[in-house]
Amino acid sequence: MLQIGRLKLKNWLVMAPLAGITNLPFRLMVKGLGAGLVFTEMVSAMGLKTRKKKTLAYLESHPDESPLAVQIFGSRPDVMARAAQIVIEAGADAVDINMGCPVKKVTKTGAGASLLRDSKKVEEIVSSVRLACSVPLTVKIRSGWSSGHEVACEVARIIEECGADAVAVHPRFATQGFSGRADWDLIGKVKEHIKIPVIGNGDVVEPADALNMKRQTGCDGVMIGRGAVGNPWIFSQILQAEKGLPVQRPDLSERRSLIMEHYNLLSGSMGERRAALYMRGLLLRYTKGLPHSAGFRERITRIRDLESLISTMDDYFSILEEKEI
Repeated sequence: MLQIGRLKLKNWLVMAPLAGITNLPFRLMVKGLGAGLVFTEMVSAMGLKTRKKKTLAYLESHPDESPLAVQIFGSRPDVMARAAQIVIEAGADAVDINMGCPVKKVTKTGAGASLLRDSKKVEEIVSSVRLACSVPLTVKIRSGWSSGHEVACEVARIIEECGADAVAVHPRFATQGFSGRADWDLIGKVKEHIKIPVIGNGDVVEPADALNMKRQTGCDGVMIGRGAVGNPWIFSQILQAEKGLPVQRPDLSERRSLIMEHYNLLSGSMGERRAALYMRGLLLRYTKGLPHSAGFRERITRIRDLESLISTMDDYFSILEEKEI
């Protein structure tokens, strides 16, 4: 079990906030598959403060995904504090401050990973949000801005002193993006520097990776990002592996069933046509590594609605099932 402030999670597995991925339908799915805590996509603090309709839509939630953490980003302490109040009013069980996003449109505003270059601003933002935040507060960071300027331990200490309840560490520099290998040793160093829970993140793509990260670094929790997108079953697989049980891979029936469940959840949230178009990219991830995918990938581009989705799925999975016999 992982405890963040007064929030007691059922286990130590966390679904990372991912832009364009961790919307309500996806969060409901991974919660059902074993994730102890789920995060929204990162949400603009300024968009929340100015009550932009598109921004407020990110706060849509459902009781079945609880506990839910909302991740906010921005560079102004007062705006971040107000944003925290807004997401709490909307039902967030925890608030997370993004200090790790390396995307240019975020960093050029002084937000995201750009904050790692300004320890004073880190202190001002975390302190302001803490004063306004009545629920557990977490912060997600990276190693630093660029190689040779590792600041994760220093920033984590500031975050703890300002009253945050946990720190998530992605041990890559902002300038790396997602290239190279995540330096798990840094997660262990941060764990040694602070007393609040440390959640490790980076390069967890197989169930064994999560167990190895926890063992190697001593981290309190493991946050899974891209490794869960094509394989949301990874949470239940990790829990199986932790018990010493054989890891169960989804068979074709389970894979197809989950794809349709995902579509149905998306359809209820955004409408049938938009859901069908959204599923195109997801199908590439859900079927990655499966045989006979060349023709299937070409047909994915023709999906327009539920009928064409089912037809495409039926044809492809029939081929897979025939090959299994």
